[in-house]
Amino acid sequence: MNQHIDLPPDHALLPPEIEPVILDDAPPSLKKRRGFGIPWGLRSLGVMRIDKSAGRIRKVVAAFFCLYLVICGKLIYLGLKPETPQSLRTAASEAVSAARPAILDRNGEVLATDVKTVSVFAEPRRIIDKDEAVELLTAVLPDVNARDLRTRIGSRKGFVWVKRAITPKEQEEVFRLGLPGIGFLPENKRVYPNGPIAAHVLGFANVDNVGIAGMEKYIDGKGLAALHGAGIQMKSDDLKPVVLSLDLKATHALRDELSKGIEKFRAKAGAAAILDVNTGEVIAMASMPDFDPNNQMDPRDPSIINRMTVGVYEMGSTFKALTLAMALDANRVNLNTRIDARDNLHYGRFTIHDFHAQHRMLSVPEVFTYSSNIGTARIALMMGVEAHKAFLRKTGQLDRMRTELPESAEPIVPKNWGELNTMTIAFGHGLAVAPLQAMMAVGALSNGGYMITPTFLKRGEDDAKKDAPRVIKPETSEAMRYLMRLNAEVGSAKAVDIKGYFVGGKTGTADKVINGRYAKDIVFTTFTAIAPSDKPKYLFLTVMDEPQGLPENHGSHVAAYNSGYVTGRIIERVSPLLGMPPRFDPPQQPFPILARMGYGFANQMPTGSISH
Repeated sequence: MNQHIDLPPDHALLPPEIEPVILDDAPPSLKKRRGFGIPWGLRSLGVMRIDKSAGRIRKVVAAFFCLYLVICGKLIYLGLKPETPQSLRTAASEAVSAARPAILDRNGEVLATDVKTVSVFAEPRRIIDKDEAVELLTAVLPDVNARDLRTRIGSRKGFVWVKRAITPKEQEEVFRLGLPGIGFLPENKRVYPNGPIAAHVLGFANVDNVGIAGMEKYIDGKGLAALHGAGIQMKSDDLKPVVLSLDLKATHALRDELSKGIEKFRAKAGAAAILDVNTGEVIAMASMPDFDPNNQMDPRDPSIINRMTVGVYEMGSTFKALTLAMALDANRVNLNTRIDARDNLHYGRFTIHDFHAQHRMLSVPEVFTYSSNIGTARIALMMGVEAHKAFLRKTGQLDRMRTELPESAEPIVPKNWGELNTMTIAFGHGLAVAPLQAMMAVGALSNGGYMITPTFLKRGEDDAKKDAPRVIKPETSEAMRYLMRLNAEVGSAKAVDIKGYFVGGKTGTADKVINGRYAKDIVFTTFTAIAPSDKPKYLFLTVMDEPQGLPENHGSHVAAYNSGYVTGRIIERVSPLLGMPPRFDPPQQPFPILARMGYGFANQMPTGSISH
């Protein structure tokens, strides 16, 4: 008896580990349904086994659940941990003052250095009672503004400063408050142990120890700021000290004498400097009013500008030295040349006259010692406008002078320079320059003719003259030293004729320009001196802004009575400090080149009292 058995389709009764084999002669429906004709490796990729897929899904779900738990745990940890994450500490560390190198004078005396201090910070999100915190903090830190502090603490920031650079006593008092969210960070603070001495040279660093002005800003510009910006942390001891050209003792003495002079002559302001003419080093400099770099101030305050480099002024008759040097070097005149000063010099509607009119022919030495405007203007006209401009340019008077100090000023030069401009500039009117810039030119007239740019860094003579161009001949330089010494003996520079130092000098008194016009009784005075004149080492310059006349000087406010007086006091006080002792026996042959040419002191100038 035949019995019919219905089998499940597709051989469902086969064990799962046995795949059905479909023969080539299988029905098309079976081929289509079983993927017949597709390579076995590819067919196996698309096969999903129900009995295995459930386990795989459970594993994937478990993995995602674990990852979710990790993320949630991390979020909960960040939300509950104290508000001092590493990012906050990093931000605080970046805000802390970076280290700076010490600044020393030429003898190793400290002018600026870092000290370790502590600052108070707050984490507003951790402070429970902000009003109470402000009240307690301002009670122990009375110079902190309560309203400003409340605003900062009330912000949503994670870190704010309460007060920078507190004292140990203040730190102890804040610590005893026990306020949550209040902490301390150590940092560096820049200090200047000598207060205002050399303030304009040093400049200052702000609360973050970033150089804002002077040599402090120069140091940042030479790479220190880039190192800090790159996150390179250094200690002050790791940085090589910066050695300046300044002599601390000489700078103190110069500033002291300048301060006394400003008070004595009731001047609006004043400045003075000492320049080594052979190296270009600025040995001492002061500008008053000045400031204490330990106290924060606005560097743009016009009352405390550095009048030696930022202020530009008409230098008065001190410019006559440049005019005479120009003509002597070009052989247009010599020391025997006579210049017509019999009458006033007229140019159109302008008239040039002499302060000490002699109404006669003057020799070149007399033009200098009598400070003749007429004679100097005529000598400049001999050279011509273009030659005059070219000489002033090569002596650095028509372009901005660049030194290490970032603060400098552009000279005020006439836009349309004609003969009248040459005539007035020849005797120091119509061209305004920085006093240190004028010193640079006079230094070249004194040192044998080398144009050396001033520096505030210590350096030797060989380095200074390596790239220094010669702007005048050695014999011209000697002639100018001779004229300056002669002026101290019998001319307007008698205030610096200090026994034993063989000083030479030149006065300069210029009417100030007020509202575009020259004020008749308001002056700016200048005095330039070299010592010693036979072998010059130092150049001294003093300027005074609006000095007043004194009864003992018959009310006169010309340079000889104020800037000249102060310069003499500075030379007398500072010279021994600079290793320049007095020589009470005068040099036997101070000007050998001129002596060979037949020049000397005899019969060059009649004696008399001259001041200008």
